[in-house]
Amino acid sequence: MTKVAVMSAGSWGTAFAFLLAKAGCTVTMWARRQDVVDQINSGVNRDYLPDLELPATIRATADPEEACHGAELVTLAVPSQTLRANLMEWGQAIPAEADVVSLMKGVELGTTMRMSEVIEQVAGIARERIVVVSGPNLAKEIALQQPAASTVACIDPAAANRVAAACASQVFRPYTTHDVVGTEICGATKNVVGLAVGMAEGLGFGDNTKATIITRGLAETTRLGMALGAEPQTFLGLAGVGDLIATCMSPLSRNHSFGAKLGRGLTMEQATAEMKQTAEGVKSCESILGLAQHHGVDMPIVEQVVAVVRDGQPAREVGPKLMSRDLKPERH
Repeated sequence: MTKVAVMSAGSWGTAFAFLLAKAGCTVTMWARRQDVVDQINSGVNRDYLPDLELPATIRATADPEEACHGAELVTLAVPSQTLRANLMEWGQAIPAEADVVSLMKGVELGTTMRMSEVIEQVAGIARERIVVVSGPNLAKEIALQQPAASTVACIDPAAANRVAAACASQVFRPYTTHDVVGTEICGATKNVVGLAVGMAEGLGFGDNTKATIITRGLAETTRLGMALGAEPQTFLGLAGVGDLIATCMSPLSRNHSFGAKLGRGLTMEQATAEMKQTAEGVKSCESILGLAQHHGVDMPIVEQVVAVVRDGQPAREVGPKLMSRDLKPERH
């Protein structure tokens, strides 16, 4: 029976812990707040997935050393922009031989580093032990045990297979790949495209507009990934178009919901106040644009999202610009 540490007790961390437990693992979750620890140890995480009954093979602690002790698999699910600070605090607790799983979808502000790069740099984890899990995995649907699948990426196929085996079940199908770069770029950029689609919906635009933004967003994502050495098939798979569809179209998507609030006229401060959880695209859009500019990649949708999120332009002014680029041949 695989012993797993899940570092975070948010929605996706809790849902993934549930998947691992249902697949036969024993799971120790780390939560910073003692009240959340107490909830989980009573069999429920009321703050994030209140309707999910947690199995007895999941327990929680506020001590990161205790959570990681003896773990064969350490899963990181903290907000992407807090990863560096968290690893500096407790990264040394990760066992030397453990596989490290990243559930995070973002690009770090300031450094434009992918999450796996931050893990390698700060915690000293070898690339061969860093595994990225990404796909259309809305936490509430996972908690309801609705069928889903995901991409499990690592440069070492054996590590990818170990993680896939630890979470596979009749309702959750992992597919392995070695394309870590493509998987991470898909996971980060789809959040920004989700914000754009949400804005379009909030502005009253229909499905033609939203489908266009999704499709062109996929083209932007692909251009950036290819410039970084990713493989083209990744963008047509679960980590790419699959996650993009779920994030852009589902009311369960935090990025879609945040964008819709902006489209309806709320300010950044108002939308943030209404959201109880992190919409990763809000923080990552600027770093993704910086990464694209550094590599000479044109990402007009990301540019317009940054104009709203960072520069404070109203969504009603930016929305039409998503569709008003100069005429040019279709390219990917």
